Amino acid sequence: MKSTVPVFVSGMMLFFVSCGAPMEVTPPEPVLLFSSGFEGNVYLADPVEDYQFVLGTDSVTGFTWPADIMGASGSALHYIDDDDFKAINSEIQTVTGHNGEPTRALYNIEHYNTGVTQCPYEILDITDGTSDLYVRFWIKIDSLSNFQPDMWRTFFEWKTVDYASGDGFRLISFIYYDQTGNPYWHWQGDADPENPVWEVDNRSIPVPLNEWFLTEFYWHWSEGDDGRALWRVNGEVIGDHYGPTTRNSKPIDFIMLTQIYGNSNPKHQWIDDLEIWTEIPL
Repeated sequence: MKSTVPVFVSGMMLFFVSCGAPMEVTPPEPVLLFSSGFEGNVYLADPVEDYQFVLGTDSVTGFTWPADIMGASGSALHYIDDDDFKAINSEIQTVTGHNGEPTRALYNIEHYNTGVTQCPYEILDITDGTSDLYVRFWIKIDSLSNFQPDMWRTFFEWKTVDYASGDGFRLISFIYYDQTGNPYWHWQGDADPENPVWEVDNRSIPVPLNEWFLTEFYWHWSEGDDGRALWRVNGEVIGDHYGPTTRNSKPIDFIMLTQIYGNSNPKHQWIDDLEIWTEIPL
């Protein structure tokens, strides 16, 4: 019997190599699920309890907020330990964008911490949680104004069902600061915040501060060796993990599409030109 070996390119199987002729397999076409640069009449509605909806249709991309994809039940900014919107707040601002031109962007500021103060844009109760997922957006973050060693911040994560109870899995990106105040990247999958299943530190690629950079995340859901979790910044690979990207076969439950969270305050960030795809766009 002839043996066959799968060949992968960018996480996708293209064909099988055997002692016979290669058999070509067409990879899935990337599908754009959502795209927005907050242009046109996109706006933030008044908060309802701990949530604030982004609403309106983007005049450039044609997509309408909220970003309810993959069978999600809803999506909004979630204010957590926010001290009645005094510790953290959001707005849509007109600023100079990554191409040097005026643009509208989602702005977040965390003034102080009252516990686990944070404000993610959550896409909740996803029903199609075993699908591949690719997210990219432009982000601008500030440097620390009150540096202390071992400070950190994060701006993107996703979690599977039952992560909170200890049976699930989380993928999360970090910026850590070392003892001398130099920032570096950290990328991990974990069972809980204290128990990484795998982790990657990257000190070779500089962390851009006070300037825009493009960040990209890709996940291929699997509990086996064919799982993949990729993070790139300005086209450079921060970490590219092959192996399990879930635990106990749990699907993605919700995505923190953007996030402002960490132990360094005050901190600011701007988000623009966000895209969500089913695969890595060619």
